[in-house]
Amino acid sequence: MPNSDKKPMQIGELAKRLAITTRTIRYYEEIGLMGKNNRPGGSTRSYSPDDILRLKFILKLKNLGISLKEIQELSDIFDINEKDFTKITPKLIEILDNHITRVDEKMASLSSLRREIVDYRVRITDYLASQGRQA
Repeated sequence: MPNSDKKPMQIGELAKRLAITTRTIRYYEEIGLMGKNNRPGGSTRSYSPDDILRLKFILKLKNLGISLKEIQELSDIFDINEKDFTKITPKLIEILDNHITRVDEKMASLSSLRREIVDYRVRITDYLASQGRQA
């Protein structure tokens, strides 16, 4: 987003620019990920540059596979500490380290599964070859 990040943006435009739905943004607001809502009297949703950065951060974490619960923990720390990013950094590092461990475990499991599938395939093709058939 070029210089348009400097002015408030309506929900529809923001959703379009970030390739998400307005419902996603509303949901993130409902569960508190977007912080305090400054929409007096039910007026149209409008997002400041800080709101846009926050939403981009949420989407980045989600894209990395971080759970909404973990993102909520970060959001709570961020808001409690008056939006001081340095206060969430230790928790963010902890969450990322835990996620790396889970990814490594999944990769090891998938590698093992792949070996089992290859071995099974070899056994089947060997059996078929011994029976005079082709796979």
